[in-house]
Formats: sequence, structure tokens, C-alpha cells
Amino acid sequence: MRLEILPVPGIGHVTEGDDLAVLIGSAAPWLRDGDVLVVTSKIISKAEGRLVDVPADGPDRQAARDRVLAAETARVVASRGATRIVQTHHGFVMASAGIDASNVDKTRLVLLPEDPDASARALRAGLRERYGVNVAIIVSDTMGRPWRNGLTDVALGVAGMDAIRDHRGEVDPYGNELVLTQMAVVDELAGAGELIKGKCDQMPVAVIRGYLTPPLTEDGEGARVLVRDASMDLFSLGTAEARAAGMAAAATLPDRPGDTAPDPAVVDQAIASVADAIAPGTVFTQVTDDEARRALTAIVPGWPTDATALVLCSPPTPVGPVQLVRFGTDVQRLRTALAAVDVPAQLLPPPNGTTAAATLAL
Repeated sequence: MRLEILPVPGIGHVTEGDDLAVLIGSAAPWLRDGDVLVVTSKIISKAEGRLVDVPADGPDRQAARDRVLAAETARVVASRGATRIVQTHHGFVMASAGIDASNVDKTRLVLLPEDPDASARALRAGLRERYGVNVAIIVSDTMGRPWRNGLTDVALGVAGMDAIRDHRGEVDPYGNELVLTQMAVVDELAGAGELIKGKCDQMPVAVIRGYLTPPLTEDGEGARVLVRDASMDLFSLGTAEARAAGMAAAATLPDRPGDTAPDPAVVDQAIASVADAIAPGTVFTQVTDDEARRALTAIVPGWPTDATALVLCSPPTPVGPVQLVRFGTDVQRLRTALAAVDVPAQLLPPPNGTTAAATLAL
């Protein structure tokens, strides 16, 4: 495969209501079937009127920007100082919801296109109707990456090609079947187009030639297939936000045992993890001997029939009111440590005739 990346100069300043198909087609009469146009989302937003008026500077400008950001945000993923990483209503996870103040008058902010896939389809249809060319459109914007420094362009909207090339089921030269490999080819092409477009060169469109042979007749599913559902995202929160969510969850732990028997080694690890945080003399003992556990559970008031493991919780001696309060805190520390490794626990009274002050049923 041989690829060419071609600039499209001469598009000029884009304003609300401009026909991008005419602007691009006039600037690139050399377009041919199968070309992939990488179009900066900003000129689409400008043509579609996705701009907001704000003060040119000062605290009022920041306050206005904050209001716009809140309106464009579906949920906050992470924040550090003035930086906000959010999920937009499209599903994209981006800094500041993709709101941009570059290459626009200082009294305006540019928002992302409302529906980048629809914008790509409309531009593709316009070029086909006016100039008779069957091209693919990638609406691109710049994003950061969670594991690497630096930015790159990615696809927000797509029409005329598949967003993902699925290699699953293929066999590599060594005879290994590929089971996970799905390449986001439109992101790769968006990044390639950015090499030509740049950020300060007023070159909002690049053409990639040689990738599509032949071009698709249909628009395809668009870039929405690239958006990972938050429930499947292993990094759906920032570190501080995940910690805060965990601490909030620790305050509302369900008081019940788990549905399956916990691994004794995992329970011991949870006990060890709080050893340096609990009061001296507080002892947590996991009872692993089957006969001893059966004898103790028989005399624990309210022992749940579905519980399969037991931890005895003993406070330091002598124990007074202050020490008992601290002991309760330490028991909650252990319940939180157990919950962190998916071991729910129910707090119960101690077995009669023991030195324990509480029991955890697991």
C-alpha cells in the first residue's frame, strides 16, 4: 500500500452558514473517488454555528467558560487544578469537553459539532452531489492520551469507511489466531492528516490517498463505534476521583456476607493491610479450622446461614469508652479492606464466652 497525504490550501476563514462542500471542492478540484478527507472539527463547528460568546478576558471570561463546560459535560472523569477531563454528551473523554479558544476571535469559544457523524455524512453527500466524487470523511480533533505525554488527532465523526478494522479470527504468519486486535484505523488516519494540517498553518483539511480501494458506497456506522461504554472502561475515573469514590463507598458498605466463600489468603492479606493503622492491641483473627468455626458460629447471635467464614475482632485491654470507639473504627477499617478485595462482611456480636468484642461474618 502506498499512501499520499495532500494539503488543501485556500479554504480561508469559515463562518456560520458556509457550505463546506463548496469551500473544500473549490479548493481541491483534484479530489477523486476513494480519497479520505480529514477535516478539522473546528471548521465544521464554525459552519454549523457551534460558537459561544464570552468576555475577552478577566474573571468573567473564566466564569462563562466554566458554565459552558458544565453544559457540555455528561460526567467529570478527573480534575487537577483548572484542568477538567470530562465525558461529553457524545461519549468522548476529553480535556475541557473539547471546548477550544484557538483560531477563533477572543470573544468566542468553539464547541464540538453536535453530531460529528451526521456532519461527516452531510459533507460527504454534499461533495458527491456537487462534484460527483465518492470520498470518505473523517471529522478530527485533538485529544490527549492517558498513558502517554503529547497530543494526537483522533476521529470524532466518520462517513464512507469503517472506523475499525477487525483482525479477530485472522491468523498471523506464526499460526496464531488473533482474538483481540481491532485497529482504530480512522484515528490513525486522523493522526496522519494532522501532520499536514498542523495547528497554526490554517490548513483545516488534508486528503489521504491510497487507503480506500475501492471506496464504500454506504456511510457506515460512524465513529460512535469507537466510544467505549463507561461500564467497560477500566480507567473511567482519575486516581483522586476513584479514591474519593472508594472512601464514599466505605461509609455505606452493605452489612451482609458474600455469596461465595472467600479465599482465606485474601482475608489474611486484608487483615495485614490494616495492621499499621489499627490501635495497638487490637487483634483480628480469621478462624480457618472447620471444627472451631462451626463451634463458634453456633454461638454467635444472628449468624447468617449463608456465611462461610468468620473473623473474631478483639479490642485492646483494658478497654474504656474511648478505646471502644477506636475499636469500632478499626473494625470498619477491616471491613473496608475486605470490600476492596470483593469480600463483603456482616458485623455481628461476639460468640459468648470469648474475649472478642465483635464478629465479622464473611
